[in-house]
Amino acid sequence: MMLPKIYKFAIYGVLGLTYLGLALGYLPSLRMNRATIALVGSAFLIALGVLNLQEAWDAIDVTTIVFLLSMMVVNANLSYAGFFPQVLSLLLRFTRSPFGLLVVLTFGSGIFSAFFLNDTLALIFTPLTLSLTQALRLNPVPYLLAIAGATNIGSVATLSGNPQNILIGSFSGIRYLDFMRAMAPIAVTGLAIQVILLCLLYPNVRSIVPCEHLLTGNQRIFKPLFYKSLTITTGLLIAFTVGLPLAESALVAASLLLVTRRIKPQRILKKVDWNLLVMFSGLFILSRVTQKLNLLKPFTYAVNSAAGLLGVTAILSNLISNVPAVLLLQPLISQNDTQFWLLLAAGSTLAGNLTLFGAVANLIVVEAAAELGYKLTFWEHLRFGVPVTVLTLLLVYIWIN
Repeated sequence: MMLPKIYKFAIYGVLGLTYLGLALGYLPSLRMNRATIALVGSAFLIALGVLNLQEAWDAIDVTTIVFLLSMMVVNANLSYAGFFPQVLSLLLRFTRSPFGLLVVLTFGSGIFSAFFLNDTLALIFTPLTLSLTQALRLNPVPYLLAIAGATNIGSVATLSGNPQNILIGSFSGIRYLDFMRAMAPIAVTGLAIQVILLCLLYPNVRSIVPCEHLLTGNQRIFKPLFYKSLTITTGLLIAFTVGLPLAESALVAASLLLVTRRIKPQRILKKVDWNLLVMFSGLFILSRVTQKLNLLKPFTYAVNSAAGLLGVTAILSNLISNVPAVLLLQPLISQNDTQFWLLLAAGSTLAGNLTLFGAVANLIVVEAAAELGYKLTFWEHLRFGVPVTVLTLLLVYIWIN
């Protein structure tokens, strides 16, 4: 009798410790990140016999992994070609004022996050934003908040905007255009809400007087790679809009970009976030374990209503991050229930703005800024994050419900 109790304690202990580590992003005294925590936790649960190796392998959603990997390759090529700095420079030709810069950065990063992974955009736009605010002699904090918030809000618009949307597209089978038609108005309105909030919180950004110290410089582009990447990416977006399979389309686009004489494959593969892919694989296995142990039963009653699902999604997204939250909740939603899938997508994404640790994009902005000598504190983000999250989630409930 004692052995089964110890066995159960070991299983639940490993699972609980793993999710705690995923929520914190580390385990005290250990050099582990979310990827290694998810992988090690999965390995221990396999060793304890909760799943066998074949069941664990089958739990990994190949469509999501292929889509993520392919989009990372596409983004890497665009980055090396000089596409993103070029776009930002082009947008900044329309304004030189603090308010204009806020609007351009918010809507520019938001729109591009809808079509490219938001984490990638946060990584690329943060140093560009800091260099611009330094040249204009402006306080960088509201503009860093604009990047962090807009990459989350903008990414809600499409299935390719962020990792959790990619998951939901795989699970639900919602078509790319149908998803965008439902979610784009939320993204655009959310970006407008963000601009208003930042103007209220930081009065200096309201100025429409042009700054005198704009030093944008010429961004270097590599024309052959630029035109090739842009052509293939345009074809990929067309494939998405006409309803071709997302993962297969992205894989073909990535493969075409990898056939090249201009850039070494090592440089592209260095840009691939292998940590994210490993973490996703581990999370799929952990999600299957929670299903097998029937641990989702307490949530069954809470997600029977739109408000309940939105609330649970927002709470879990901030406790264990948005991707694990989606993986935990997806078994509770019928594949044909489009409304609830949209609520899950919007809730898990927009709740990421609540705290600094709510979304990977937030952490990317903070870390990239810290490396360049600028500090964005938890509390500075919180006073912006709470109202923007509450208002955008209320918008989601009204619009989708």
